[in-house]
Amino acid sequence: MATKLTVLSNGSLRVEGTEIELVDAQGNAYGLGGRERISICRCGLSANKPFCDGSHKGHFEHDATAFDLPAPGTAPAKPTTPPAAPAQPLG
Repeated sequence: MATKLTVLSNGSLRVEGTEIELVDAQGNAYGLGGRERISICRCGLSANKPFCDGSHKGHFEHDATAFDLPAPGTAPAKPTTPPAAPAQPLG
């Protein structure tokens, strides 16, 4: 099974695969005990970082909706502004 990362709405990053390796900044591996599914904290509130412990509930909002990144070396797309609402006549 290929490694799969799922960005969960209002929650963690779920990592699934048969050969997950998670290392710290120095390259030391975390012992995953043979798990084929882990959840990584992305809210910063977990007491068990880098793993999710559910502390985000009610404190973290993000609607996980996929989008395409621009090709490397291209300028990022500028955000579009919604059109102004038409003026409402008074009275």
